[in-house]
Amino acid sequence: MAEAVFDAITRRRHTIVQAGTGTGKSLAYLVPVMLSGKKTVIATVTKALQDQLAEKDLSLVADGIAEATSLRPTWAVLKGRSNYLCLQRLDELREPSTLRFGDEDRLDDKTLDRLERWAATTESGDLASIDWSFPEQSARLVSVGSDECPGASRCPRGDVCFAETARRRATEADVIVVNTHLYGLDVASQGAILPEHDVVVFDEAHQLEDVISDSTARSMSAGRIAHLSGAIRSVIRDDALTGALGIIAADLNAALSPRAGSRLAVPLDASISEPLVALRLKVADGLNALGALGTDHAETKQRILRATIGCQRVIDEIDSLLIASAGSVAFVSGTAERPMLELAPLNVGPTLKSGVWDTKVAILTSATMPNTLPDRVGLGDVEVIDVGSPFDYENNGLLYCAKHLPPPNHPERDAAVHEELVRLITAAGGRTLALFTTYRAMHAAADALAGRIPHPILRQGELPKSLLLEQFAGDHGTCLFATAGYFQGVDVPGSSLSLVTIDKIPFPRPDDPLLSARRDQVGADAFNVYDVPIAATQLAQAAGRLIRMATDTGVVAILDPRLATKGYGKRLVAALPPMPRTIEFDRVADFLERITSR
Repeated sequence: MAEAVFDAITRRRHTIVQAGTGTGKSLAYLVPVMLSGKKTVIATVTKALQDQLAEKDLSLVADGIAEATSLRPTWAVLKGRSNYLCLQRLDELREPSTLRFGDEDRLDDKTLDRLERWAATTESGDLASIDWSFPEQSARLVSVGSDECPGASRCPRGDVCFAETARRRATEADVIVVNTHLYGLDVASQGAILPEHDVVVFDEAHQLEDVISDSTARSMSAGRIAHLSGAIRSVIRDDALTGALGIIAADLNAALSPRAGSRLAVPLDASISEPLVALRLKVADGLNALGALGTDHAETKQRILRATIGCQRVIDEIDSLLIASAGSVAFVSGTAERPMLELAPLNVGPTLKSGVWDTKVAILTSATMPNTLPDRVGLGDVEVIDVGSPFDYENNGLLYCAKHLPPPNHPERDAAVHEELVRLITAAGGRTLALFTTYRAMHAAADALAGRIPHPILRQGELPKSLLLEQFAGDHGTCLFATAGYFQGVDVPGSSLSLVTIDKIPFPRPDDPLLSARRDQVGADAFNVYDVPIAATQLAQAAGRLIRMATDTGVVAILDPRLATKGYGKRLVAALPPMPRTIEFDRVADFLERITSR
């Protein structure tokens, strides 16, 4: 893989690498990237991989290169602006109460003191590195997003700004590690966020289409209007203006709520476009009022600037929503209580072509890569290789399909699945990661098995993910029941995990608004172009939780008979690790008895 990546950079040829578990794919792209001398951005979806790169892999490779060549490559981690403590906001929270309207932007003095002590010692200012309980809502009070920040040159604390410092380090570094969402924002802004670079590596690239869709989408919601109203109210006491914004937010919410989860016609109909037009006019009034303010108070100037920038960004967003074209998909995400209007590109290919494919060398890698990905992201001329995995799946693993179970929509399905889980978990002696495609199925199974198996059952949501995994890994008899959020990012090597069960083939929702629009564009073959590859990738990611190092052994049990009875089943199996396959429970029980008695 390292040779292929180095060759791709040298020949300036986009390359897709499927690298199975155990390949060491991070090292396999870091070594050639850091040896190449090319300015490189590594974009990854998961925070766990960002942390692994920053805390371990980058230093390891840089040390090796320095020892061999006397040159030491440099790197930096860059996050979105709202991830960093804003010293200016922290200063403003110390202002006398006369400069405030309401108590929604307060923190108690003890918390402020603690934050100020932390700010004096932290190098990064990354709020995620705070080592005490600090609620997300509090974090929002001491940070600013890119749609509010006036920039370092217009901020009294701009010279010591943590976000600006992180950007300066990124500009000077040879390698920059970012979140893929931030990279998408950079593409959408035509390179306004990240430094110029020659190479980009998309790790976990199977999620690229979804992440770019999300990061380049436009949106509006009652919550965003309320946030803007609060920013205006922090400097202007105009009850008529903020009251009008509240009414418009309620009107928009009422128009969107009944359509939660639905696609919308483009251009938007009057019930939605009229509140947007009214909002645009009121926000313009707010802009005029902000522009008329004059003050010598530094903190108040900053509030005015942030509110002004927020108004301008909302107007830009509204304009994009109102002129939506046939190349975009409008839909309502969220819930009926908190709906959000979104406008996403039907096809991310053109955006990626102009922002990435035509200007940079791209390396796309993942343990599981759908074969339809190049077409879906507009990547034409590309090298595709599969370097496999070093693990001995033939002897260490077994793939079981419970062919005898009822199909997913059968009335006796739940009871049969629960009975099968009892048999499997008992044979494994606990040691089970049970994965489900819905929360309902997870809770139903956990409730049904409580008292029927002599093993503790942990459920997703009972504790933070890191603590749940730590508890699961620390007790060999424990079972962990979880949903799709645990299909990836779970690394429990060793004998604590001998069985992974998956309740259903994880096909995407048939009513997903954006995906349904893409299905319509493809036509009759949409199931094969979208649904099967997406399900195969998700299934492979889930199955990949089992064997994490060379000595791991165990069973992947898929409790969906369609894997063995439907024609597309062969395509799904082909995406899974190359384990021996069976539909016989006795073979599973014998295998589990053998590996758990060692």
